[in-house]
Amino acid sequence: MTDIRNVLLIVVDQWRGDTVSYLDHPCIKTPHLDALCRDGVTFRNHFTQGAPCAPARASLLTGQYMMTHRVVQNGIPMDARHNNLAYELRRLGYDPALVGYTTTTHDPRELAHSDPRFNALGDLMPGWNAIARFDPTRRPYYDWLRQHGIDVPADPDDIWLPADSSATSPSSIAAEHSDTSYATEHGLAYLRGMERQPWALHLGYYRPHPPFIAPAPYNAAYDPADVPAPIRADNPAAEGEQHPMLNHYLGFIKQRKFFQDGTGLGCEMNEDEVRNMRAAYYGLIAEVDEHVGRVVAYLKESGQYDNTLIVFTSDHGEQLGDHHLLGKLGYFDESFHIPMVVRDPRAEANATRGDIVDAFTEAVDVMPTILDWLGKETPRDCAGASLMPFVAGETPADWRQEVHWEYDFRPYYADAGTPPPYGLSIDQCALSVIRDTKYKYVHFDALPPLFFDLEADPHAFENRANDPAYTERVLEYAQKMLSWRMHHAERTLTGYSASPGGLKKLA
Repeated sequence: MTDIRNVLLIVVDQWRGDTVSYLDHPCIKTPHLDALCRDGVTFRNHFTQGAPCAPARASLLTGQYMMTHRVVQNGIPMDARHNNLAYELRRLGYDPALVGYTTTTHDPRELAHSDPRFNALGDLMPGWNAIARFDPTRRPYYDWLRQHGIDVPADPDDIWLPADSSATSPSSIAAEHSDTSYATEHGLAYLRGMERQPWALHLGYYRPHPPFIAPAPYNAAYDPADVPAPIRADNPAAEGEQHPMLNHYLGFIKQRKFFQDGTGLGCEMNEDEVRNMRAAYYGLIAEVDEHVGRVVAYLKESGQYDNTLIVFTSDHGEQLGDHHLLGKLGYFDESFHIPMVVRDPRAEANATRGDIVDAFTEAVDVMPTILDWLGKETPRDCAGASLMPFVAGETPADWRQEVHWEYDFRPYYADAGTPPPYGLSIDQCALSVIRDTKYKYVHFDALPPLFFDLEADPHAFENRANDPAYTERVLEYAQKMLSWRMHHAERTLTGYSASPGGLKKLA
C-alpha cells in the first residue's frame, strides 16, 4: 500500500440486507459482491436509521440519528448547521466526488423560497462535487440517453414499461443504457482521471429501487418459481389487525409507485405476482452486482485496489411483499436491515478477510469508519462509532447490544391534501424502534406500542405489548429507548466549556 489513501463508498438504493448470497440467501447470486465479502468483512446485522431515502441518507452521511438531524421524510429540509462526511473529507484535503444523489432538501432559511431547488424532491447535500447526478427528476440520466441517440418517450419514465406481454418482460431500455450503466460509466470516467492523486468517491446506484423491472438479460436471471414466497398473514385484513398504522398502509400503498404500469393496491398482489416482482428485483440486484465487479476490476487493473478503502452499503431495505407491504416503511426489519461490507487494503486486515460479524451495526457508523481509516477522530456530533476494530479482529468492550431506527409517517408533497391518519397532527406521526436478538419494542408518539418476542416470533406477527407476561420486558425496553435518546441528544458543543482559563475541551 502506498501513501495515497482512496475511499470508494458504494451506496445502492433499496437493497435488503438478506439479499446477499454470501449470507446464504436461498437463491440469489451476487458473485462480485461475494468476492468483496471474501476480501473484506461483512456485517450481518447492519441497519439503517430511517426511511425513505432522505432520512436514511441524512443519517448515513452525517452520522446522526433522525432525532438529531430531523430530516424525517423526503422533502423535509436539512438544517444547514449539520456536519457531514463531505465536509470532513474536505478538511482532510479531499475533493469528495459524487455519482448519484443524496435526496437532500436545503435549509429554507438560507435560500429564497422561490429557489428552483425547492421544486424537486431533493437536491445535493452540501460539500459534494457532483460528477454525475441522478436527482429525483432524473433529468441528467435522460439527457445522457438522448446523447446516446435514445428516443426518450414523452413520459421519460416509460422506458421502464415492459417490452412485451410476458410476466417477466424486460424493460424497454437496453442494459447498456440503463441507469446502472449510467452510474458505472461516470464513476469509471472519474476514476480514470484520478489515478495519481488521492480521491474519495460516493458511487451511488439507483437500483434495485422501483420500478421493479430489469433490462435484458437480467430480467431472466431468476425463475419466479424459485424465489422465496412472501412472509405474510393469510390476508391483508388479518395483517392489519396488528396495528392501526399497518392497517393504514395496507389500504394506502399503490402498485403504481412500484410498476410503471401498475394498478390497484400493493396488498392485493397474489403470490405469483409477488414472485414475479421478486424475480425482477433480484434481476436488478444481479445487474448492480455485475457493475460493482466492473469498478473493482478497474481498481485492480489500474493498481489502485491496494490503496482504496471500499465500503458497500444501501440506504434502506424493501418489504417486497412481506406483511402484504411494498416499499420502505414502518417497523419491520425488511425495510431497515441493509447490507454492509468493508474492505480494508492494509495488511492489518489480512487476518479477518472473509469474516462475518454478527454484532449490531448501524448506518451512523459509516462516517466514523471512513474517517478512522483516514486517521481522523470521529466528530463529537456524530452518534456512530468506527467499525475498524472489527476489521482488525477486535470487538470493542462497550459495543452496542441493540439497534435503533425511526420512522415518520406524516404525508409529504406527493400526498398533498391528505391529512395524517387517525386525526394525528404531523408532529405525532412518529415511531422509534429498539431491537436486539430477543425482542423488538416499537414506541409511537400517539398510537399504541408494539412488542415482539423475536425468539418465539422472528417475523413479528404477534404483538405482546398488552400481554401481562411481557409487562416487565416492555417497561425495560421503553427505559432502554429513553436512555438511548438521552445519551444521543444533540451534542456538537456539549464537549466544551468556558473556564477561567478560556475554552476547555471536556471530552
